[in-house]
Parts: sequence; C-alpha cells; structure tokens
Amino acid sequence: MSKTSLASAITLAALGTGLTLPGLAQADFLKDSKASVELRNFYFNRDFRQEGAAQSKAEEWAQGFLLRYESGFTEGTIGVGVDAIGLLGVKLDSSPDRSGTGLLKRDRESKRAQDEYGELGVTAKLRASKSVLKVGTLMPKLPSVQYNDSRLLPQTFKGGHLNSLEIDGLTLDAGRLTQVNQRDSSDYEDMTITSGGARGITFRSGTTSDAFNFGGATYKWNDNLTTGYNYGNLDDLYKQHIFTLVHTLPLGDKQSLKSDIRYARSTDEGTSNVDNKAFGAMFTYALGGHAFGLGYQSMSGDTGYAYINGTDPYLVNFVQIGDFANKDEKSWQARYDFNFASVGIPGLTFMTRYLSGDNVDLGAGRPDGKEWERNTDIAYVFQDGPLKNLGVKWRNATVRSTNFGNDLDENRLIVSYVIPLW
Repeated sequence: MSKTSLASAITLAALGTGLTLPGLAQADFLKDSKASVELRNFYFNRDFRQEGAAQSKAEEWAQGFLLRYESGFTEGTIGVGVDAIGLLGVKLDSSPDRSGTGLLKRDRESKRAQDEYGELGVTAKLRASKSVLKVGTLMPKLPSVQYNDSRLLPQTFKGGHLNSLEIDGLTLDAGRLTQVNQRDSSDYEDMTITSGGARGITFRSGTTSDAFNFGGATYKWNDNLTTGYNYGNLDDLYKQHIFTLVHTLPLGDKQSLKSDIRYARSTDEGTSNVDNKAFGAMFTYALGGHAFGLGYQSMSGDTGYAYINGTDPYLVNFVQIGDFANKDEKSWQARYDFNFASVGIPGLTFMTRYLSGDNVDLGAGRPDGKEWERNTDIAYVFQDGPLKNLGVKWRNATVRSTNFGNDLDENRLIVSYVIPLW
C-alpha cells in the first residue's frame, strides 16, 4: 500500500460518509474537521547480554506514515461524524537475524521483515448532548485498557465506546472491544492475556477472546483531586477492578506535590488462574522546571498482573521495557525530570529514572528473582521556523535480572514531524 493510495483512501472514506448524510446540515461536520499527517522515522537497537541468548541483538530502521482525520458533527439533536486513520510502515533496514523489534511486520517462519505493511481504519460517531458513541477503529486510553504506541505504528482495536460528560465533573465510559491489531501487524485477531515473564499466569492452550467489556467512572472533585473506578472483563480469561486517586497539593510559587495512587484486583474467569492484587503509588514534587518522583509497587496473590496482550498496563512502574508486575514482586522507582523551558529553551526535555524489583516468586525450589531497569529520555521539539513541530527523541534503557528474564541494553532514536493539513 503506497502513501498516496493510503491518503486517497482516507479522503474518500471521509467524503463518502458526508455524502451519505442527505438532508442533514453539514456545516459543522466540515467546519470542525481537522486532519494531519505524522512522519515517524524510528531506529531501534536492543542488545541481549545474557548467556545463551537465542538472538544477539534486534536492530531495525523504519519509516512510518500516520494520516489522521477527525470530522465535526452534523447539526441536530443527534450529530453524526466520522474519524479515519491510515497507517503505513516501510522497511529501511532489517535482516532475519536482527528482526523482532516490534517496528515491522515479519513472516512467522522466515522471520524476515516485510517491505511494508499498513491499515486503514474508519470510526463512525454519534453525539447527543454531551455524550459520544464511537463504533469502528478505536485506540482506547483507559485504566482498564490502554493502546500501545511505543513503536512505529500504534496498536488499534475494533469495537464500540460510549463516553459521557452529562454531569459536571463526572466522566463515564462503557464499551466493548472485539478484536486487536498489534503494533507490528496489519491483521485483526482475537485478544488474549499477557502471560510472559514470571507472572505465573496459566490458561487453556489456544484460548482467545472476542469480547473485552469495560466500564468506568471518573469524578473530578475540584482542580486538585480526581478519583475513579474502572472495570474490565476479558471474556473467559479475567475480570479486573481498578481504583484510582490523583491529588495535587500546591506548595507555593511554582511548587506542588502530586500523589498518584492505584489499586487493582484481578481474578480468573473460565480458563485461567488469574489472582492478583496490585498496589502502586507515585509521588512527584515539582519545583519550577524540576520534578522529583518516588514510586512503589507491590504485587500479591497467586499470579502477577493481568492485562490484554500487547497493551500498556496501568501501573506506576510500567516503564520503557519492564512492568515489574511478576508474581509477588515488590519494586520502587526514583525519577527526575527537567523542562528546559524554565531556563529559556522551550521544547527541550530530559528524564531519567531507576527501578528495582525483588521478591519475584519463581516457583518451588528456586530462589527469588530480582531485576532493575534504568531509563534516560532526551527530547526536543522545534517551536517555530521552517522546522516547527519537528521532534527528535533519544531513549536509552538498561535492564538486568537475577535468576530470570533477559539482560538488555537498548537505544531508540525517533524523529517525528507532524504536518497539519487543515
């Protein structure tokens, strides 16, 4: 699929939706629409440092094109609209012995990355008052399910999602997902549960699900306090209840203390053995352009944390590579951020963090597992001039473990450029 044909397909999809709405005022549908294209150039290098590694490194380079379109809504009691997204990934450098970075789609047998892959997704939407129903291609970002966008192209889902803001301060979400398209794929498939690492999660071989039901309520009590509850159910695999609290305490001029507290209870359903309690807390002290964070995360129960395979888990210690969510694992995090806008360089940011986890239950007769991870991010987005919206980011990570897991050194270099079309 070429970039030109992909752009044409999205344009035709959007225009086609407008033309199928006879008799409805379409001024807002067109006036409030917006479109952009993002060019994402991604280099990924991961070195495997443990003895006996099946692959010495994973290294690939690719170019991504992300074309996004969002319409407004037609006038009337029920407004109608459409969103569309076109995704295209192009191989720049890869080989079978270095594939598997998650950037490119590859053949299962030869492990050779395909030259290109892509997807066209369309979402119909209806608005009544302050409620919006979307059906089609979705990229949910909720505590119960968060799509993954850490590689060349984002993960997408098929399903329906209702978002309601009818009551001031209260946000309600409900819906169902039926299939997933992973970040390095162009094919939709049924969903399953993440079971790698030392989670201790087991389920009947081959079990997948075409139904993830979710719902949630978030209430903003005031500008400084928000609480929430979210529910997720991957049919035949697990059920999950998530409670959240975010509070910001102003401490004076350009100072604050943010508390982010999360608790999740996951249980089995049908074919799995899921049984997990996950507690996490992150406290961040902000002082001008500086931010100092301390986090703690604890897993208990018969298994580690459960979430849909390929998604981002809603955990305070989920970072660049690890999630520190193995059976009985206890972990802590120290983090530092600096925004150079505070010293007159807007667009430049820096982040570094260190995480350590231990007490991982590896089974009878085996010593407990331990792991640590160190991350550093440096990013700059041009603020004006001919390169406005051009972003450059370098991400570095080191992972080491004892008695389980991989030892990794990783670098990612991402150059992105967002071009508003209208």
